[in-house]
Amino acid sequence: MKRALSYLASLAVPFALLGLALRLLLTPLYYTVEYNMPYFPFDDYGFSKADRLQWAKPSVQYLVNNADISYLADLKFDGGAPIYSERELSHMSDVKRVVKGALNVWYVSLIVLTALALAAKKDDWQALYLDGLRRGGWWMIGAALALGAVVGAGALIDPDIFWNFFAGFHHLFFDGDTWLFNYSDTLIRLFPIRFWEDAVLALALVALGGGLALALGIKPKAHEV
Repeated sequence: MKRALSYLASLAVPFALLGLALRLLLTPLYYTVEYNMPYFPFDDYGFSKADRLQWAKPSVQYLVNNADISYLADLKFDGGAPIYSERELSHMSDVKRVVKGALNVWYVSLIVLTALALAAKKDDWQALYLDGLRRGGWWMIGAALALGAVVGAGALIDPDIFWNFFAGFHHLFFDGDTWLFNYSDTLIRLFPIRFWEDAVLALALVALGGGLALALGIKPKAHEV
């Protein structure tokens, strides 16, 4: 039973680390750094860096707050036109659902790891618990390297590699073509494909760092089976 719980801890580790990485990406830090990168593509339709920073802020905040879609629907350009179309608003509502679900999985993984840590301390199987964390770290390293390879292959070999990954993700979580937009739409102007390539890479790097810390930082100890 204790060994099974150790493997449960291993399974929870990647979810905990990926959830942490996702939550960091959903802060102003990520999009602020990204928009300031010298290689980040200019907007052919007129958004400046300041414009992107202005409109990205409420767009990202919406994904993690408890507001309804009116939070975005009420946003207007200086001329009075809404920044998002009805199709874009519908997609953002779907994105919020997916993000909230992912964050809930993260919260559960943290609860599981905490509960197992307390149980391990109470019943004296800390070594098995640490084995589980270390094992989960190695699993996370493998998954993070795979994600990084997708981005790298897309950049160095064929852009379609990342696009197929990106499209597959959206087909899994969204209906039909509801996630496809024109280049002139606000969502694409704020968050072009390069934004998402770098987001996946950043997610992988944060998760990789956590995996390495667990896999290499926790030393094996003798324990009772």
